[in-house]
Amino acid sequence: MGCASLIVSTPLGSSSIFFRRSHHLHRRPLAHLQIRCSSSNSDVSLSTEQLEKDASVTGGAYDFKRATTSLTHELLSSSKKVTLVRHGLSSWNDESRIQGSSNLSILTDTGAKQAERCQKALANLSFDQCFSSPISRAKSTAELIWEGREEPLVFLDSLKEAHLFFLEGMKNVDAKKIYLKEYTTWREDPANFSVNGVYPVRQLWETAREAWREILSTSGENFLVVTHKSMLRALICTALGLGPERFRAVDVNNGGISVFIINKQGEAMLQCLNMTAHMHCDHVYHY
Repeated sequence: MGCASLIVSTPLGSSSIFFRRSHHLHRRPLAHLQIRCSSSNSDVSLSTEQLEKDASVTGGAYDFKRATTSLTHELLSSSKKVTLVRHGLSSWNDESRIQGSSNLSILTDTGAKQAERCQKALANLSFDQCFSSPISRAKSTAELIWEGREEPLVFLDSLKEAHLFFLEGMKNVDAKKIYLKEYTTWREDPANFSVNGVYPVRQLWETAREAWREILSTSGENFLVVTHKSMLRALICTALGLGPERFRAVDVNNGGISVFIINKQGEAMLQCLNMTAHMHCDHVYHY
């Protein structure tokens, strides 16, 4: 369909918008933004400087600043894009056992197929590096996703899952019966779950911050990260400035994909959370 142009004029710094008519408004200098519908042949052309000055039009979200506190506390050489992936279904996932940092839970055949789906879904994207937890279920997932890429996988201890002591390996139903108090705290108030003075979830937040620093200090602009659900919760929450009390406010499925953009100041903006379309069809991502 045809589409005419609309000229919108707004005084710089004003919250009001005026439409140009035959007469002119001369109260204050005007910024003229030419807007065309999607069928127009010409692209919208707006300078960053103009958009940043006119917060009433952009909402202050263009070229984001102060999205949250910096993850690096130092200036980066460039902005970064980080894609986070949870490992595929593991044997203890399938048996409803508490996994924690145990290396005894391995990737199942279903989990391997999920990893292969992730590989196909991300095939058209370029990554400078892939970081993975060295724990078996995540390591196997990363190896399947990264197959055919040139750069070697990098395994970071800072991407390991939380250590859950005596709960690890127990079926949830048994842990609830035998360790009712501890299990209930783990499920309902995880930030205050402790064993001998150690708070695994609080500790996980510190480890996640360390992981972010290691990843973002690496040369390159596009990274893939394969890890575990609790660590993903910590990575996502620390990037958004949320504390460990928000641990269960985020959930990520096996093979779920999340994406962050990190600006030069080390501040993170969440682009996508727990994308799973590729688990149900042959979906290929472009972002």
